[in-house]
Amino acid sequence: MKKIILFVAVVSAISFASCKKDRTCTCSSTTNGVSDGPATVTVYTKAKKGDARSQCLSTSIVYTVGTLTATRVETCTLN
Repeated sequence: MKKIILFVAVVSAISFASCKKDRTCTCSSTTNGVSDGPATVTVYTKAKKGDARSQCLSTSIVYTVGTLTATRVETCTLN
């Protein structure tokens, strides 16, 4: 009986462990469909995948500059 309880405790402890590792967020931007230059890369160290994804995707934006019709789109993906 003690072995079963110990086994269940070990399995439970493993299931609560999170997988934290370095995650990379790559962002590229375009203005009116033309690339603005090289992509920017941000590294989140020792981050859970869900936390890194929410930070990375929250930087995606779309906006128009003043009265000009230029639209800048910044798209980010978690690698």
